Amino acid sequence: MEQNLILNVAQLLKESVGATRSVHVIADLHRLTPELLEGVDEADQAVSTLSGPVRLLRTGGDILVQGRLYAEVILPCARCLAPVRAPLVVELEEVFTPTLDIITGQAIIPEEEDRALWIDEHHILDLTEVLRQDVLVALPMHPLCREDCRGLCPTCGANLNDGPCNCRPEPDPRWARLAALLDAED
Repeated sequence: MEQNLILNVAQLLKESVGATRSVHVIADLHRLTPELLEGVDEADQAVSTLSGPVRLLRTGGDILVQGRLYAEVILPCARCLAPVRAPLVVELEEVFTPTLDIITGQAIIPEEEDRALWIDEHHILDLTEVLRQDVLVALPMHPLCREDCRGLCPTCGANLNDGPCNCRPEPDPRWARLAALLDAED
C-alpha cells in the first residue's frame, strides 16, 4: 500500500491567504503505530488502512491541516483479552509552520517547539508523527468484546465467558476474624 503522508506544500505557500488544497490521505495503521500489534495474535494482524480526506488551508504564514480519517482496529478486550474489532475515527487539526521563507529563501526559526509541526526547508509537510499521536489518542480506552464480558479468573486465568472455573476464591483477609466467628459457631 502506498502511503501519502509526506506532502510538498511549496505551491500552497506561494498562494494568498485562504488558498486550500484537498488530499485523500492513506496510511498503513500498523506501520504508523506498531504498538497496536502488541497483544494481538498474528492471525488478527491484517493490514488496517487509515484513510480520509484532509484539507490544507494557507493561513497568515502557516498551513492549517484539518481532516477526519477512518480505520478499523483489532485490540485485545480489556477484560478477557479476546480480539475486538473497533472503529477508529481520527480527528486531525494542526497548524504547520515553515522553516524557510518561500519567497526570500531566508531561514525562519518557528516559535513552535514541536518539530513534528514544522515544514522543512524543502517545503515538505510530514503528517506521520502527528497522525501517530492522534491515532493513539483516538483509540478506545477500554475495548470490550461484549458489554457483559466476565473477564479472566484471577487465580487460574480461565476465560469466565466460557463458563465458571473450578477455583475457589481466596477469602478476603479483612473478613478473616468474622469468618473465624462463623466457623466457631458451627
